[in-house]
Amino acid sequence: MTRIDAHQHFWQFEPARDGWITDEMALLRRDYLPDDLAPLLAEQDIDGTVAVQADQSEQETELLLGLAERQPFIKGVVGWVDLRAGDLQARLEHFCTFPLFRGVRHIAQAEADDFLAREDVGRGISRLGELGLTYDILVYAHQLPAALTLVERLPDQAFVVDHCAKPRIRDRALEPWATHLRALARHSNVCCKVSGLVTEARWERWRPEDIRPYLDVVFEAFGTNRLMFGSDWPVCLLAGSYARVTELIDRYAEQLSADERTDVFGGTAVRFYGLKR
Repeated sequence: MTRIDAHQHFWQFEPARDGWITDEMALLRRDYLPDDLAPLLAEQDIDGTVAVQADQSEQETELLLGLAERQPFIKGVVGWVDLRAGDLQARLEHFCTFPLFRGVRHIAQAEADDFLAREDVGRGISRLGELGLTYDILVYAHQLPAALTLVERLPDQAFVVDHCAKPRIRDRALEPWATHLRALARHSNVCCKVSGLVTEARWERWRPEDIRPYLDVVFEAFGTNRLMFGSDWPVCLLAGSYARVTELIDRYAEQLSADERTDVFGGTAVRFYGLKR
């Protein structure tokens, strides 16, 4: 069985650029590169990863693709392009010359709540499918209605929701997140990453019982054939080690069949992103 971490990041820290890393996130103020992650993957029997953008720049996309060319465990890259640029088609075609460029993400959680519902954004995302590219939806729970509008507008585009749309775990709030996520899950072209949940809980005090109700909703809504594990490393380190984050989902998955576990820990990611090597 190939085990895939479908969501992790690399960066070379630059204080002026990486202002999103606040004082309480100080441990992230350093470089995080493949040599840092490789031993952690080996400890958890993870065979490969999908490296996902964290900066809104083509420079970072080029960095990730360069790392992927040199590091065999990176099976795919989700990069950034300006979805509203006049030369979008040319930029996408450029990145598609890299075989490991598998999808695009924009940090929509930092935009206005209606960002994904805007016509110009949807028009840009509509160009992805014809090139075989996916789109990662990164939103907070309260932005899910706009994500639903986008998905309804583009029924043939392959989407994946990052971090289960960031439910308010620290506040123990299930609604309206659960209702909106179930509505999104009714669209068969939408998958979901079981990732990023520990950093939505109380970083220093979370327990598996705090997160289980949210996992129950996600697994019931999407089914294992549309779910994929992601660590969100190194951001996850704010709330737990790579091993602890992996073990959280491993233990939840003990109730699943062998085939269902295979889906969550690799099968879905391989199918969704078209991972080949």
